[in-house]
Amino acid sequence: MMGFILARMVRAIVVLVFTVTLVFVVLRLSGDPAQQMLSSQAGPEALAAFRTKWGFDRSIIEQYLIYIASAFRGDFGISYADGRDVFTVIGERIPKTLAVTVSAFILSLLIGVPVGILAAVRRESAVDKGVMAGAVLGYSIPNFLLGLIFIFVFAVWLRVLPSSGSSTWYHAILPIATFALYNAAVVARFMRSTLIDVLGQPYIAAARADGIPNWEIILRHALPNAAIPMVTTIGFIAGGLLGGSALIEPVFAWPGIGSGFVTATSTGDLSVVQATIVLFTAFMVTINLTVDVLYAVLNPKIRKQ
Repeated sequence: MMGFILARMVRAIVVLVFTVTLVFVVLRLSGDPAQQMLSSQAGPEALAAFRTKWGFDRSIIEQYLIYIASAFRGDFGISYADGRDVFTVIGERIPKTLAVTVSAFILSLLIGVPVGILAAVRRESAVDKGVMAGAVLGYSIPNFLLGLIFIFVFAVWLRVLPSSGSSTWYHAILPIATFALYNAAVVARFMRSTLIDVLGQPYIAAARADGIPNWEIILRHALPNAAIPMVTTIGFIAGGLLGGSALIEPVFAWPGIGSGFVTATSTGDLSVVQATIVLFTAFMVTINLTVDVLYAVLNPKIRKQ
């Protein structure tokens, strides 16, 4: 088991280093940070001073080696916009993002899992068709568009919820609902398909032939065997929460990591952009590693692969 975990950890580190390298190079080749950060009225002297101050007058290779050496010491740079450490800038926004994403993740499971089970048990019924129609509609609509629809309905039309801001929990309802309903649709769809596949197995038919109640078959035999495929889906959803915040938070002016990332990208604050992408990648890699370990726990055969 320990060898399995170490192999996955090495793979995770390789992915993280590759991502950091790729992002660093692409951002340096995408434009001149000095011209992005400074106004169009800035003269050649101001641009040259900015490049010298932040090391952009050096070659990309030299910049990269300095960046990697600093990153291994836990130093990911200073924000060009306000001169503070980038993780101080990002850290101020993490609680806001976690408040929305964690709540939405839990809510999506509370909705998606039972609904998916119900659809599988009542296969081909009106309930099943209704659930699947809602699921297809839910994950077919882009997150940001779903958020705009919620704003129009609940903030503009009905006027029962605020459209933007973060001063109260009422402001969090629409962002949470946007995250949760989209992910709940995905969970419900995969829960249904996985459970239907398990319910079609010979050992389920044998259990029914033995007179075991249907609810006991589902809870004790079907759901545990449906857990492994669902772990992948749930892990994928969890890993995408932080990245998805870059699409959802700006819609509601929610001051989280996603909004900060969009602002840093538009202003050319590369240090914040790089650190945010590293954070997103590290989170995704950690989730994938956790999923691999859960796989090994649920199915010991996987440890030998």
